[in-house]
Amino acid sequence: MNREVDELATDADTKQAVLESLAALYPWTRSFHCHPVRDYASRLFEAPAQKAEPEIRSRALAKLLDTIRNAGTRNGLPINAVSQICRDLEQRRVLQTGPHLFLLMEPEAYYTHIFSLLGLSAHGCSSYVSYAVSTVSLVEKPRKGPGWITLDGKPVNVFGLSGSRMIRYSLLTGPGSYRFELVPTEPNADEAALVMLRRLLPKTQFERPAHAIKAANLMLWPKLFGQSFAFLQIDDEDIADLVADHLSDEDSWLRARLLEDPNFASNILAGLDKLAAGPWSGWLTRGTDFFWFYENGKRLPLRLIAGELVHPATGIKVAPFTAPDVLERLANRSLIPNLLLMLLVLSILPGVRALGGSYQPLYYPLMRYVICQALEAADVDEDLRQALAADDVPGAWGHRVIECDDDPFRLFLDGKAGGTSSLIDRFGNIPFAQACGSMSSFVRDPSWQELHNRLRKGVIASTDEEWAFA
Repeated sequence: MNREVDELATDADTKQAVLESLAALYPWTRSFHCHPVRDYASRLFEAPAQKAEPEIRSRALAKLLDTIRNAGTRNGLPINAVSQICRDLEQRRVLQTGPHLFLLMEPEAYYTHIFSLLGLSAHGCSSYVSYAVSTVSLVEKPRKGPGWITLDGKPVNVFGLSGSRMIRYSLLTGPGSYRFELVPTEPNADEAALVMLRRLLPKTQFERPAHAIKAANLMLWPKLFGQSFAFLQIDDEDIADLVADHLSDEDSWLRARLLEDPNFASNILAGLDKLAAGPWSGWLTRGTDFFWFYENGKRLPLRLIAGELVHPATGIKVAPFTAPDVLERLANRSLIPNLLLMLLVLSILPGVRALGGSYQPLYYPLMRYVICQALEAADVDEDLRQALAADDVPGAWGHRVIECDDDPFRLFLDGKAGGTSSLIDRFGNIPFAQACGSMSSFVRDPSWQELHNRLRKGVIASTDEEWAFA
């Protein structure tokens, strides 16, 4: 018992240190710690002030809206709902980008969506777009990840896949055959709950796990959240289409800068390397250069070497870094944009606020800095640099802000989930510091402990040039 008490005390101290670190980097958040969590959500979903913006940004937003319109139509949403989604996003310019592509009853997804609905409802919105990362693996931890769900505390294998087909395989793997099998791995599983869930999920088979989960979530949304919000979930395949739209346009900024400028891409990579060697190290690294390579269901990193995307482990040249070659591989999904490129077309260029999890509040401002440094080194796009410097809260912590131990699917089975209004009433007035619970995604992470130490010792500070675009 004493050990448990000590651990709780330590976690409480660490949580307070995390909140202090966040407030040091984002001073505007401090006042919300003693307010209802609804107030913080409302601030994040405030529409930006109307102001003149560079043509680069206007064109990027138009392309993003086209991608969202196409995704909504492809997913069978009514035309009026798709139009409303685009109108709301154009006005509000906020995207939830934190959750991985989980089924909606997974707590990490469920309570993040509730948080987003708190913010949207405060401004009278009736539509919700969520970007769900799908470049992740089916298994992220033992019996955890999009390939698993937990029902009444027991793990359930979503697609009934063997371990060899799950470990290190991505949600974007394919082609294949994926069905919602919902196979329990422990005895005494709640068969009634499994039967009910199987009834709610699609009966068809899918080429990729990501396709299956997106289709399922469209069916689950009205059951779990009611009919008040038109809901659309986009993922990395949609971003691949968005990047392709940019690169197929001969006049696009992305094509001119990233592929045709001889120095811009290399300046970005050099900026990433410089960050990795400095006091802000550990938060933004070169996992892969601009694109991931998908082969035989595996996600592999690439390096940009002498105008070629190269697989570093084998030295194989995957593709020339030119528009036709990249477009061909985006179309067949052998190339998928990496996180930096995703946030460039989804947030940085169109001026959309990105809400993320425990790492994004650190790496996203650093990405913006690296992009601006590359532009400054080339002495181009001063209007875009000025717009980035003037952005109002370009990104913030918005994923897993609400922590709750209640099983969302059990709430649904017991008739306690209700619609959107009851969820908003239930969670909206909880004080921020209480709603975020133990902040488990932060307090057990050595990176946040190290960040707190660096801030306390003055090794890094919010006044550093690397933090100028937060």
